[in-house]
Parts: sequence; C-alpha cells; structure tokens
Amino acid sequence: MLAGALLGQDITGTWQGTLQAGRELRTVIKISREDGGALKALLYSIDQGGQGLPSGPIVLQGTTVKMPFPGIGGEYEGKLSADGNSISGTWTQGPKPLPLNLTRATPETAWTIPEPPPKLKPMAPDADPKFEVATIKPSRPDMQGKGFRVSGRRFSTINTSVTDLIKFAYGVHPRQIAGGPEWTGADKFDITAQPDGEGQPNDKQWKTMVQKLLADRFQLTFHWEKKELSVYAITVAKGGPKLTKSEGDPNGLPALFFRGLGVLPARNATIADFAGVMQAAVLDRPVVDHTGLSGRFDFTLNWTPDEFQFGGLGVKPPAAQSDSATAPDLFTAMQQQLGLKLEATKAPAEILVIDRVEKPSEN
Repeated sequence: MLAGALLGQDITGTWQGTLQAGRELRTVIKISREDGGALKALLYSIDQGGQGLPSGPIVLQGTTVKMPFPGIGGEYEGKLSADGNSISGTWTQGPKPLPLNLTRATPETAWTIPEPPPKLKPMAPDADPKFEVATIKPSRPDMQGKGFRVSGRRFSTINTSVTDLIKFAYGVHPRQIAGGPEWTGADKFDITAQPDGEGQPNDKQWKTMVQKLLADRFQLTFHWEKKELSVYAITVAKGGPKLTKSEGDPNGLPALFFRGLGVLPARNATIADFAGVMQAAVLDRPVVDHTGLSGRFDFTLNWTPDEFQFGGLGVKPPAAQSDSATAPDLFTAMQQQLGLKLEATKAPAEILVIDRVEKPSEN
C-alpha cells in the first residue's frame, strides 16, 4: 500500500546521513512526488561522485519507510521519528545490512552534491568507427574470471578468449559458434583500445569495432548457417512484468554487472540486453527475448545458482552466493522478482562457422 498521506506525514525533501561501509560515505536522498502523487527519490553517494540513482516505488506505511534502488540492488528501510525530521534505518546491498540514520536537511545544513562528470557527446549514429589504437596481451596464467568494460572512450577486456570476443561482438551463445582451433576458447587475452573519430560510441558501434578487431588482428573469417537449437525463451509471466522503467539515457549503454554469483543489478537495460548477459555468462544454451517489451529498465535479480550455471564465466557456483541463503532458484526468482518466465524450447538459430582465425598480430 502506498500511503504517503497515511499519517499526514510529508517526507519530501532532502535527507542525509553517513554510511559506514569500510569508510565513511556521505549519503543524500532527495524525495519528491510524481504528478500522480507517488513518492520517488534520487540517491547520491557524494563521496563516490555526483550521479543520482533513481528509486523504485517508495512505500510509507505507518512510520516505516521503504525505498528500493533496483539499479544497484539496494534498499533503504527505516522508521520515521515522531517529529518527522529523522529516520533510523538500515541500508541493504548484499548479505550484511548496514546502519544508516538520516536527518532532514535544510538549505543551510544540506551537503553540497558534486557536479557529475561532463557527459561525452554521443558519436554520430551513422559513424562507422574502428579502434585507432588497440593493445592485445596474453592474460596472466593465474587470472580469475573475465570481463568487458567501457569507461568513457576506453574499451578494455580482462582474461577473454576469441570465443568471448565473438560472443560479445555478434551476440551469440557458444553453442552458436562452430569450427576453429582449440586455442580460440583456451587462450586468454587482455585488450585495451581507443576508437577513432569523436564522441561516445553506442552499444552497436562498440560491437562493430570488436568485429573489425577480430578481422584485422585475429584474421577471423566466417560464414553463417541456420540450425534448430535448444534455447531458453523469456516471456511475460501471468500477472505482468514487475520492472521499473529506467530514467537513464535511452541511447546510452546498459549496465549489467554481477555482484556475486546470483546477484545481477541492471540499469538502463533492455530485455534483449538481459537475455544477452544470461546466455553469455549464466546459462548453457542461447536465450531469446519473446516478451514483446520495449524500453529500458532498472532491476535486480537475486537467485541461488545451481552447479550447471555460470559456465560462461568459467566458474562453479559455491553454496550460498546470493544475498540470501534462501534466495529462490533462477526460474522462480524471475517470476517473483521480475514478472518474467524462463522456458526451455527449440527455435531456429544462426550458427557462426569459423573459416579462418589466427593468433593475434603484434601490437
């Protein structure tokens, strides 16, 4: 029940307090009302930058305040004081809640929120960029895990194979890649690269540049074939989706980074983005989006993985990796938390067949 007026309390305004998370993090929460009267908030961790993170629906029931922040998998819950000027509560973003007490700020006491870093101008959508500079080095033999990262105009990977690069560049599952020598999956590389041209590339342009890198530095050539494969289809569950529309840049990059195995916060992500991460890292077959849902969303999916998941990251889930030892399995979690179903089925799929690939040329 949304009960912003239940006790006549008005919690709109600026609230602030210090979170003890290994170091002191000054936290500011600005609460306002939408046109329909529902409460919303922006969260600022001002010692970590000036970017505001939007909340999901806020509940004020009695003196209890609950504010979820699905984009980072966090939630604040507290008790409003009798005078309405303080909230005693906890911040949860992982298995161990941390105390966070907030006080209502005045213009004189409010902490200054730093200006966020200037946004790069987007690259022209019709630009066809390539990497102007790219360094490819063998990964350390003891390197664990793998990852792709975009920071401004810098692209980097850690501990990634040619198979991983193909998966990223062409949006395919390993079962959709055929041919090629054994080293394409076994040899791992660290890559740093910078695009030519000006502006911030979009998701498609980053993938195009990796495609060109594979052709130029790994001499990759291939052809496509079609084959019926076992897949997982994402559909809308009975009762409809339980997703928060993102307020991020609709042309910006999505953010989906695992916070432990079985905890996936997503920001500014389409269902297709989510399907791509699940097929690349978690599941043993391609994942297709059959929801018909458009737009971008903020959410967090929390589940207990089984031993057959996360082969794409080259790890085996240990026990109780989720935020809660009682977190449900993946299929149940998707229905309960996202209002989506994951169903095993068969569907025609494109197969990328490698014709030629070479170990990378010198930097």
